[in-house]
Parts: sequence; C-alpha cells; structure tokens
Amino acid sequence: MKTVLVLYYSRHGATRMLAEAIATGVERGGAEALVRTVPSVSTETTASAPEVPKSGPPFVTKQDLCDCHGLILGSPTRFGNMASAMKHFLDSTSEEWLSGALAGKPASVFTSSSSLHGGQESTLLSMMLPLLHHGMIISGLPYSEGALHTTKSGGTPYGVTHVANGNNDALSDEEKSLAIAQGQRMAVLATSLATQNKEY
Repeated sequence: MKTVLVLYYSRHGATRMLAEAIATGVERGGAEALVRTVPSVSTETTASAPEVPKSGPPFVTKQDLCDCHGLILGSPTRFGNMASAMKHFLDSTSEEWLSGALAGKPASVFTSSSSLHGGQESTLLSMMLPLLHHGMIISGLPYSEGALHTTKSGGTPYGVTHVANGNNDALSDEEKSLAIAQGQRMAVLATSLATQNKEY
C-alpha cells in the first residue's frame, strides 16, 4: 500500500478538520494516510517547540517527506499566503530539494480562512510554488466534482478550502465532499505514479 502524507498546520482547528476529511479520502482511495503537522514558530528566538506535540498528530520528519508517495499540504490563510510555520518547515527542505527526494511525486494543497474572501486561492498558489521547485506534479480538483458547482462556502479548482466564519464552523457538506474527493484523487495518483516510476 502506498503512503500519502497529509501535512498541515492549524492554529484553531479549522485546517485540521480539512486534513482529517482528506485523510478519510486517501484511505477510501486505497492508500495509507500519514497525517502530520509542523510546530508553531515562536516569536522568542530562544524558545523551542517540544519534540512531541501536546495533542494531535506527530510533527513531520524529513524522512516522512522522503518516504511518502504523494503529499497533500495544508495551511490556514495568512494575508493571502501560507502560515509562517509551514513556510518555515518548507524553507528547511533544501537537502531534499538537492537530492530530488520529492521529484516526480504528486502533490495537492488545501487551506482555510475565517472569511469568504480571505485570500484562499492565493494561499493555495503560494503553497504550490515550493512544491514545483521540488519537482512535484501538482494536482487540483476538477469541475467533474459536482460540489464545486454548488458550494456556497469553500472549494476551488486549485484545492479544497474551508470558510470558518471566524468561529471554526464545521465543514459544510460540499467542503467535506471535496476534501474526501481530493484525498481519493491523490491516493489514486500516488499509487499509479509510484507503480510506474521505480525511482521512488
């Protein structure tokens, strides 16, 4: 069974809800979902995060990146960009970039914002950029997913989104459907590409 790494950062739980729904989709698609997060970035330069988070999934390791067959990356929207914690982690992956550890693997992205026009699409695009530099194959959500036509909250062809409305509302039916579909799509892509490409 191939492994899809669902890697996210969530401050208040909204992005985590999307990650959990995506992981469900990965499992339904016939792959193993490895759910991981990244530590927060401290404003105190002498502070360090605990090696194990107080709750939720474990922190990601570089080996998780190297071993996965597909990656689904998620972050809350911060002024139309990914959160600094996720950017900080991605900025530390130069060694993996130099070795081509992620080259040829499929990837997709997801995000959550507190408002409908909170910069979701630019956040998704900002997360794609380092993945493209790593040589990953970017996958979106096709309009064959009917929920993209009917959603009144989150959902884009760049990747699934969630509108938290400032209080971390539960996922809408459309958001949940799209998250599961994105996970299933990645499971199928990762399995297919890994079977064809013996380099990873």
